[in-house]
Amino acid sequence: MKILVSCLEPSANLHFKEVLKHLENAEICGIFDSKLGEPLYDSKEFSAMGFVEILPLILKAKRALKQMVELAKTCDKVLLVDSPAFNLPLAKAIKEAGLKCVVTYYILPQVWAWKKGRVAKVEKYCDNLASILPFDSQFYTKSQYVGHPLLDEILVQKQNAASSDVVAFLPGSRRSEITRLMLVYKEVAANLSAKKLLVIPPHLKDKIAEYYGDVMEFELCFDTHAALERSEFAFVCSGTATLEAALIGTPFALCYKAKAIDIFIAKLLVHLKHVGLANIMFDFMQKPPLNAEFIQEQVTPQNLLNEYKNCDRAKFLLACKELRNYLKNGSSKNVADMLLR
Repeated sequence: MKILVSCLEPSANLHFKEVLKHLENAEICGIFDSKLGEPLYDSKEFSAMGFVEILPLILKAKRALKQMVELAKTCDKVLLVDSPAFNLPLAKAIKEAGLKCVVTYYILPQVWAWKKGRVAKVEKYCDNLASILPFDSQFYTKSQYVGHPLLDEILVQKQNAASSDVVAFLPGSRRSEITRLMLVYKEVAANLSAKKLLVIPPHLKDKIAEYYGDVMEFELCFDTHAALERSEFAFVCSGTATLEAALIGTPFALCYKAKAIDIFIAKLLVHLKHVGLANIMFDFMQKPPLNAEFIQEQVTPQNLLNEYKNCDRAKFLLACKELRNYLKNGSSKNVADMLLR
């Protein structure tokens, strides 16, 4: 079986890697991390953050879309992972070209946040809708909840709220978010007696001085899950790592600082009570938020220190176990089965 894969984001590639474990005899082509095979394009070529940084990639994306449709002519199945700005036009182009390959969309567009009109397009151009959020079914009529990918990837879970005297700092994975948060993180770290872990994505090992500056005060760690397991608290840039912390059971504060123009556009387009996915889930569960969120000017050393000192860790851990029960199981095997049948 030959599968056309469209997997542009780093997190999406991690999730696809787990699915690939259950597709031993499949041949893959398309856009994905070159560590997973021989892609048409390495997904790193499409990395961007915010509305402004995406603009230069539009021409490349248009060219890649045409090439992907040509590749689809040789494939039995198509797997689209997240990235609706590219993957929805690709699904449409494949169907309008009259191709018979079955299209599976894994990690559906977040229509509960914005662009609800995407529901009709996803259901028109995709054959299988693999949902990773139980509440997707409130918006999609054809979606099937397959579980959540992080439950395949996270192998640790705290059983008690014991203090470890270790605090983790996660400033993100892109230069713009790292440089903004590190200024605040360093001041917070200077006011803590606990051991400080600075979590650095493995692909940035050679850019520590350039991206992070002086990090003498921190112990460096390149494994997010290991760092969160060791820590009694974490300061986490908005993104996948916030949900990872919740599923491991490490109390945390969400921190986010971005370009003013990106925040302005986001506020116009997105209408949600919360930024972090764990809090969004709790809102759909009709429960109070799991963690504190600090955005833009709220990201101050004093706010972060106060949250660290006042967090109810036992209460947090109980809520994290409730979140795991809500998500039930991992998704990779179910997605692979969907592709194989």
